[in-house]
Amino acid sequence: MKLQFLISLFIISFASTAATAADIEAGKKRAAVCIGCHGPDGISFIPTYPNLKGQKAAYTEKQLRDFKAKKRIDPTMIAQSMSLSDADIKNIAAYYESLGKK
Repeated sequence: MKLQFLISLFIISFASTAATAADIEAGKKRAAVCIGCHGPDGISFIPTYPNLKGQKAAYTEKQLRDFKAKKRIDPTMIAQSMSLSDADIKNIAAYYESLGKK
């Protein structure tokens, strides 16, 4: 009985982790709109815009959430972030972080 409980607990913890994992391919698709300012590979061709390639996902997530909450002010980024779901933000951030590993 105790073994069954431990196995069930393990399976549940794994399933919840898998459900919250970022989807890099979905992030790549949603990031298509970002190319205009941040470049096709996450390296901006505009000196005043940040490079996103290899940026830590947690940092990028925070910035996007701050734009969406209007805690960080930039009209373009606020407008872009308003249509993003929490999953989109997580996926986009994971996508840009993954570019640093290539």
